[in-house]
Amino acid sequence: MEVATSTEEANNRAYVFPGQGSQSVGMGTELFEASLVARETFEEADDSLGFPLSRLIFEGPATELQNTANSQPAIMTMSVAAWRTWNEMQGPKAMGAKAVAGHSLGEYTSLVAANVIGFSDAVKLVRRRGELMNQAAVNRPGAMAAILGLNELAFDQICSETGVELANINTDDQIVISGDKLSVARAMDLASARGAKKTIPLPVSGAFHSSLMVEAKEGLADAIQSLHFSEPIMPVVGNCDSRSLTTADEIRSELVNGLCQCVQWKASVRHLVDSGITQFVEFGCGGVLAGLIKRIDRGVKVSTVSDTASMRKLAASDV
Repeated sequence: MEVATSTEEANNRAYVFPGQGSQSVGMGTELFEASLVARETFEEADDSLGFPLSRLIFEGPATELQNTANSQPAIMTMSVAAWRTWNEMQGPKAMGAKAVAGHSLGEYTSLVAANVIGFSDAVKLVRRRGELMNQAAVNRPGAMAAILGLNELAFDQICSETGVELANINTDDQIVISGDKLSVARAMDLASARGAKKTIPLPVSGAFHSSLMVEAKEGLADAIQSLHFSEPIMPVVGNCDSRSLTTADEIRSELVNGLCQCVQWKASVRHLVDSGITQFVEFGCGGVLAGLIKRIDRGVKVSTVSDTASMRKLAASDV
């Protein structure tokens, strides 16, 4: 059920999975009620983590769901529930994918789809990742902000002048910066003065994808090393250097390095398009990646799957 088919359509489709920030209280409720495999996914997460994550997802409170240690397994669980339900709905005729990718946390979810790691281990791993990131943020407080409307050269200059780091290069005109709070505030002011269309402080607890996360790397490396990783059944496009990862060792290294390095989402999407991908299917809430992908390349087809209605719509388009 979870292996890509050899159909012609699968050869031009990529599955993508969202990262932190896409969570919302109540997400997945319809899937839980409509699909046995989705219900089993939420229950598997609860059993694996030893607490009722599903209750937090469905009922909140939002402030607790937003906590990094909770939001990461919650978003993964929602995405996997949607992906598994889609596969079950399609049955043996389900189209697979040529490759998978995910944005930050979503990279871990993509490993479940690529059969690198089982969901039970994966959800515990991202819970641990969130705990490590939270602790690093307490010890070295930081902030993040999205800047719209400046090119990468302008950002390089701003980073040089303020000490902030590039955390996400999402599209040609959307870049996220990360660093200590004063430096991020100064960088936002400089960006506005130099013509940025908009600067948006992000509601996160720390300076993710920056050197301020370095103390979390050892703990994450230990957690990753303790788990069995299989060879991927399809390429996983990594965040760090936007290339296809085809071995378990490459994936382990990517995950550890990715904690402090920039998410090269724009380059990842372009790599996928260059490899022949013409359709992207995002599994999860919010449709954030779908919006980014359309801004990167307007010629590709993009779908977001988060409930049974969106699955029926996608299935109809496959006929």
